[in-house]
Parts: sequence; structure tokens; C-alpha cells
Amino acid sequence: MRLNGKVAIVTGAANGIGLATVRKFASEGAICVVADLDPAQVDAAVTGLLRDGAQARGFAVDVTDRESVDLMVMKTLDAWGRIDVLVNNAGITADARLLKMTAEQFDRVIDVNLRGVFNCSQAVADTMVGQGRGVILNASSVVGLYGNFGQTNYAATKAGVIAFAKTWARELGPKGVRVNAVCPGFVATHILDTIPAKVLEQMTSRVPLGRLARPEEIANVYAFLASDEASYVNGAVIEVGGGMSV
Repeated sequence: MRLNGKVAIVTGAANGIGLATVRKFASEGAICVVADLDPAQVDAAVTGLLRDGAQARGFAVDVTDRESVDLMVMKTLDAWGRIDVLVNNAGITADARLLKMTAEQFDRVIDVNLRGVFNCSQAVADTMVGQGRGVILNASSVVGLYGNFGQTNYAATKAGVIAFAKTWARELGPKGVRVNAVCPGFVATHILDTIPAKVLEQMTSRVPLGRLARPEEIANVYAFLASDEASYVNGAVIEVGGGMSV
């Protein structure tokens, strides 16, 4: 198993790509820390992992609240004494065209998707540096590479976490900590629930594979990057978009 015994924190892990990621990590032998905002969803995710024989623990965490993040990190260290992997998956959308976007929409997305990644990464960085090894994976998006109509705030954050990954790869790489960004394309998760069917059809038509991604297909990439098989991958931006940029 590629992640045997590694302690992995995944934010936004109670559903969608995050849930698929903790399930994949658990199947590869990782000890999984499920972090999400809704306590009931966290409990359900952990219950499922434990039922399948995994080691797991859950925390109701608001990534925008540094005290909440620090408490999760402290309790994780108390339980297992190390943190090997952080997947910064938590994120939200609040879409509107530039001419109609409110300051509240802009600020909320920036706070969760950008500050939240900063908070979680800074909270684990000292531990990883002290260990002499660790992996931080930032969930970006093809939107962060190419922009998207009506997503000024979201695209800015997803471009920002790419910049985080490249910067931290330079800063932390010499200390044994690898940092990379993953850019999923259109994935069949709840984040698309508010998008009209006609728009979804247009999105799908842009993908040479002719379909949306499954969350598990993104989780597979995270599992590779978290493993020692990716020991020389640092500062990379990996697009998982079904060829939509071709």
C-alpha cells in the first residue's frame, strides 16, 4: 500500500472530491483526518471509513478560523505524533459576473479558498519541516489556469493556490517537504448543482473524453502525489481535465 502508516489531513473531506480522497488514501493504508465544516457530515464520513477498517478521525473545522485549524493540527499530533500529508481541498463558489458580483461574494470565496489554504498549510509546515518530510497538495482548478465566465473570485483563488504551491515548493523543498497543485476540470460533484443543465452540456462538450470526471479520478492523482512514488515531483501543476485544454 502506497500510503501505509502516513497521517493525512484532507479538508473539505466530507463529500465530493475530498471524500473520494480520504477513501482512496485509506485504501492505500493512510491514517485519515477528515476535516469539514458540518459535524454531521464529518461523523458520517468517519463512520464509513471505520466500518471499512481504516484508521480515521474527524474534526469540524472552519479553515478560515485559524484557532479551529490549529486545534485540529494539535489533536492530530497528540493522536499520532506526525503529519505526513495535507490536501487543501476545501473550497466554495459564489458566482457572478464582474458587473454584478458583490463584495460579500468576493470576500467569502477569497477567505475560504485562499486564506483557508494558507491557514492549513502554515499550521502543518513546522511539523513537516521538523520531520524532514511531508507533502502539501493544493486543490486548484482549470479555472485557475484559463479563467471562467462569472467566476472572478473563484478563478483568482485557484490561480492563487498555484502561486502558493510554486512558492512553497521553493521554500520548503530544501527541507524535505514537497508542494504541488492539482487542477481538476469539470467534476461530477455537488459544486455543479447550481449550474443549469444546458451549461453543463456545453461544459461537457469541451472535454475530448466526452464526460465529466469522477471524484475518484482526482483522488487517484492525489494518492500518487502523496506517495513516495512522486518523490521527485515538487512545484508541479498537474491538470486533470480530460484533455479540455488540448
